[in-house]
Amino acid sequence: MKQLCIKYNALASIRGLVNLPASKSIANRALIVASLGGFVDKLINYSSCDDTHVVIEALLSATHTPNVGAAGTAMRFFTAYYALQEGVWELSGSERMHQRPIAVLVDALRSVGAEIEYMQQEGYPPLRITGKKLRGGSISLSGAISSQYISALLMIAPCMQEGLTLHLTGNVVSVPYIEMTLSLMRYFGVESSFKGNTIVVAPQKYVPASFTVENDWSAASYWYAVTALHASATIELPHLLQQSWQGDAQLVRLFQPLGVKTVFTQQGIVLSKEPVALPKEYVCNLASQPDLAQTLVVVCLLLNVPFCFSGLGNLRIKETDRIAALITECKKMGYVITEVSEGVLQWDGNYQQPTKEIVIDTYDDHRMAMAFAPAVVKLGTLRINEPQVVSKSYPQFWEEFTKLLQLNTKLI
Repeated sequence: MKQLCIKYNALASIRGLVNLPASKSIANRALIVASLGGFVDKLINYSSCDDTHVVIEALLSATHTPNVGAAGTAMRFFTAYYALQEGVWELSGSERMHQRPIAVLVDALRSVGAEIEYMQQEGYPPLRITGKKLRGGSISLSGAISSQYISALLMIAPCMQEGLTLHLTGNVVSVPYIEMTLSLMRYFGVESSFKGNTIVVAPQKYVPASFTVENDWSAASYWYAVTALHASATIELPHLLQQSWQGDAQLVRLFQPLGVKTVFTQQGIVLSKEPVALPKEYVCNLASQPDLAQTLVVVCLLLNVPFCFSGLGNLRIKETDRIAALITECKKMGYVITEVSEGVLQWDGNYQQPTKEIVIDTYDDHRMAMAFAPAVVKLGTLRINEPQVVSKSYPQFWEEFTKLLQLNTKLI
């Protein structure tokens, strides 16, 4: 096991420019759409992260046995993509990936003509997919499921013989990710209708166009955390757009009550710390921004801001059970947070001084590593196990983090 030991020598102020990865959410969608349309060479600024690398590797490879590792997005998108590609495909992933349910997507695809078999446990990868033309038609799905299932269906919808009408039932979560998918499809010439809880995509063809992938707002969250936790900080983050397709651009709003001011420039954004009266309790529904939950939890704890964050039910089926992981790791820092009801995390302000050195486990989850890293600004020292997990979405994170905070680090 690898462990990163971090020591922070308190700086009077933090100033600097931080490089962000390209958005893997946009890049992975763009790669699938471009492959369906036959114009992958038109895309610029791919993310260098593991999740995007496995998508590129699978699309360029001649193998019919792609392994997506821990990339949940790739597993969901390729399940739909290969259902349309002639041939027999065996789609697998990591051990954890084979524990993440996919029956909802498989059932939906089967209902429009797909031929998919479970190779091991019913309802879970790995999958054997026999690709062919899909009939299409009408599907009803719970809106509370992962938006990646919905996006996977939407991207192949224009290639179906009858197109697709998708009825989402109940409360729809992660709407910004659905809208991102539809916006990207529209950019490449495919029109759709999203009225109420019904999405309609008629049979159409994707149209080639040059496209530059925006930088990743989710990755920006860790620099928002650093800014919030430091008394004086100014951090420049290039290539982020004010009119962004990414739902996590809501960072601008979500971190404002925690003292972070965002200014948009021609180059991107500049973050700065402002003195504010912190909330007596931070109450927020994060159903549309679930990837920000870990970061917001850690920041609120260290700023001594009690919170109640709801809409987090889907965190249980991410790279790890993020709710359980947060409860366990926050307790190591002296904070007892509780899941007061399904998908609702709460902290009432109770704190007990830790009795031993804080060592954060990362559970093969990139966001656990990066969400807890900024805690060193308040704690002074911190140890993080298996720090290399950040390569899933932000390979250069530790390099940027060490440089900005002038850290002393040691990998053991």
